[in-house]
Amino acid sequence: MDEGYNFTFLTLGGHVEIDRYRYLYFMIVFLVYIFIICGNSVIVYLIWIHQDLHEPMYIFIAALLLNSLLYSTNIYPKLLIDFLSEKQIISHQACVLQYFMFYTLSCSEFLLLAAMAYDRYVSICKPLQYSMIMRKKTVGMLLAVAWLLPACQLTALAILTANQKICGFTLKVIFCNNSIYKLHCVWSRVISLFGALILVNAILLPILFILFTYAKIFIITYKHSIEVRKKAAQTCLPHLLVLINYSCLIIFDVVLVRIESDLSKTAQLIITLQMILYHPLFNPIIYGLKMKEISKHLKTLFSQCKIS
Repeated sequence: MDEGYNFTFLTLGGHVEIDRYRYLYFMIVFLVYIFIICGNSVIVYLIWIHQDLHEPMYIFIAALLLNSLLYSTNIYPKLLIDFLSEKQIISHQACVLQYFMFYTLSCSEFLLLAAMAYDRYVSICKPLQYSMIMRKKTVGMLLAVAWLLPACQLTALAILTANQKICGFTLKVIFCNNSIYKLHCVWSRVISLFGALILVNAILLPILFILFTYAKIFIITYKHSIEVRKKAAQTCLPHLLVLINYSCLIIFDVVLVRIESDLSKTAQLIITLQMILYHPLFNPIIYGLKMKEISKHLKTLFSQCKIS
């Protein structure tokens, strides 16, 4: 590479034996991506066309699955191109954009889960006030906050990151995440503080709110009948499973950058693949099987397809 090339493009060096297994990697990831698109899109479609699913809880589920689609589309197409390319490279500007989208959508995920937790709390603990509190305007406002707040915060962080001078040109990952900071010539205290602030108000605070809300739901429903407790568990369990799953993946992402020098390339790749595979792949499975109303419409759809 010449000097101008180095200053424009970054190498994604996290791939393992890509020359040997490029077509196998491509087919596996391509099939997973198709399944993610189909699985998430089908449930969003069901929520859109069925009037009985036009309730806040299902609208938030549709938003969550749409978020998963955007999250996957930010990573998978570039990954598929890299598998078939001789050199796995990305421009610095495109890398910053991918980094921006990755963390914006990740933060939106937690805020959407927090909105869903609030919806469940009002539904179970304040049923008589539910229709008054969870109006269309309230749902729209919560969705706007979930998507716009992280976007605004990450825009500022992405601008700061893009303006940093870089002295390294190889990332030890397969897509652009916070490992981009390791390419900077000088460690930036402003970027670190701003990143910590976003971590607290867009991830840690929503997680604490969700855990507090569900704890309160289970405490209140424990005093009621078994039927009430069962209903609360049926509606809250899928959200908790998604929260636990995604929280673990974000912890992987944060920790991986700190310990990547101590891990083998293969181990880093496996952990990274878990981050981008599990979450968008399992969300439609969790909501499609665990949510009674969605599962019912899903079975009807499949039975109609078989008949036709």
